[in-house]
Amino acid sequence: MNRRSLPVAAAAAALALPAQAQAQAAAGGKLASIQSSGRIRFGTTGDFNPMSFRDPASREYRGHQIEAAQQLARDMNVRAEFVAADWRTLINGLQADQYDLVFTGTSMSVPRAMAASFSIPWGRNAFVPLVRRRDANRFANWDALNQRSVSIGVNLGTTMETWVQGSLPGATLRRVESPARDWQELLGGRVDATMSSLIEAAFLTREYPDLVAIFQNTPRNPIPMAFLSPLNDVVFKNFLDAWITIRLASGFFDEINQKWGVTQA
Repeated sequence: MNRRSLPVAAAAAALALPAQAQAQAAAGGKLASIQSSGRIRFGTTGDFNPMSFRDPASREYRGHQIEAAQQLARDMNVRAEFVAADWRTLINGLQADQYDLVFTGTSMSVPRAMAASFSIPWGRNAFVPLVRRRDANRFANWDALNQRSVSIGVNLGTTMETWVQGSLPGATLRRVESPARDWQELLGGRVDATMSSLIEAAFLTREYPDLVAIFQNTPRNPIPMAFLSPLNDVVFKNFLDAWITIRLASGFFDEINQKWGVTQA
């Protein structure tokens, strides 16, 4: 191909794109349907500061994951829409086509991976206990939490719930259902500790001086953070993986990590 034919070929390829998208949309692919509709829907919980939360004044979603979602929408040249989701039914909403992706700060787990597709990781997280400041010296090590006399609060549907069940089976588990949060139970004195992530613990201990994260030098369960998409849509997952790779290389995730104080394990 000579140089003069390059613009012609590029124009022909550009003209072919809408027809290709229409054909894919007719086949039911998520990527094509997003391009066809001009919108992309993100399921988000709005209760995980600094990842996804509602601004008290505007009631609009804000946070690390919201900025990531907005950037993806801009890169795709479509409109971002945010759909209220619940931790306990995150995957149900994805399966029911209530939203196209989950952007709320999800960590990877085997049970989730059996029901939905995970993107490649954008970061890493780990677990630390949160306790009231006056109880910080009560627990000398992780084993001290694994006692029936110790009540640990977790939110239903989170990876913290599964991990505490398997790793601290001797503790008394207190499950909390959204919109209530486990750390609210801790502040109220109804549990002795909650299992938090490095990411959320950094925010909560700044926001509530009575809370302290213990064992930060020995966090448990280092785990990748990734986005959730529908199962069995390989084209859409490949696109999402490519977008994350590009944005990791561009420094975008480093920038929003720093902006929102997101600690990496």
